[in-house]
Amino acid sequence: MPTGVFLFPSPSATNAVDDVIATARAAYDAGVRQIWLAQQLSHDAIALSGLIGAAVPGLGVGTSVVPINPRHPLIVASQAQTAQAAAHGNFSLGLGLGAHAIEREAFGQAWPNTVQRLREHLTVLRSVFDDGAVDFHGEQISAVSPWPVTVAGGTPIPVYVAAMGPKALQVTGELADGTMPYLAGPRTLREFIVPTITAAAEQAGRPAPRIIAAAPALVSDDLDAARAVAAEKLSFYETIPSYQKVIAREGVRSATELSAIGSVDAVVQRMRDYLDAGATDVVLNPLRTEPGDIEALWDVARNIDAT
Repeated sequence: MPTGVFLFPSPSATNAVDDVIATARAAYDAGVRQIWLAQQLSHDAIALSGLIGAAVPGLGVGTSVVPINPRHPLIVASQAQTAQAAAHGNFSLGLGLGAHAIEREAFGQAWPNTVQRLREHLTVLRSVFDDGAVDFHGEQISAVSPWPVTVAGGTPIPVYVAAMGPKALQVTGELADGTMPYLAGPRTLREFIVPTITAAAEQAGRPAPRIIAAAPALVSDDLDAARAVAAEKLSFYETIPSYQKVIAREGVRSATELSAIGSVDAVVQRMRDYLDAGATDVVLNPLRTEPGDIEALWDVARNIDAT
């Protein structure tokens, strides 16, 4: 998989879909071959992925990530298959476990037993994608297919999970195609994430998992200003327990230290550190989207893929 870059709709766009498609097309013309879309409470990342995939043939497009709550896996399966058919095989489904604090604020409730819910969610998806039918009754999720659940041209679909904890990595290794850690640095990848998910996949008889490491990035000659941007943008993650744990595991004081900032060459080298630590793929998440920032990351992606 080529080096990926996150894309976000411009806040000033008159039409978010048109804006993202135009940016995706420009990225492809510039040599970028993989883009990722974050799920937000505004646009729908799976639907937008399908639209981009249809509009820009040959561009890999995926979600990073769609929280499993409060979405039922049958609904996710139908959305993902539709997106894959539109993208003609270039769509990847990235899922996340979510965060209780955000769920309570946005939806008025949180879903307990997150790892068990992940297991059941992935079990349903695997059944639909691999077998074309499902009859599953779990502790938290039930799914039955009295009618067809497949979309012509909608499979196969690679499924990745933003898993970073030991239990989530175990389930992901057993049932998904890989993990998509964010803010998990090279040390965490080498010493914990890669061996944990690889062992789980081997025990389950599954192929070696992909480890798609995403890192916040900014090309800038002003390192102090870049660090200030990183500190502001990443402070939110330092309030979430799962990210607190990976930051602590990395042995750094803040998420800012996990950023890839500096010249194009410096950012390229930082991302190579992730690859050297066992990541199979890397993704650049822009810390800033002022004029020239995104294009600079496209340059970084091209440089990584060229070596």
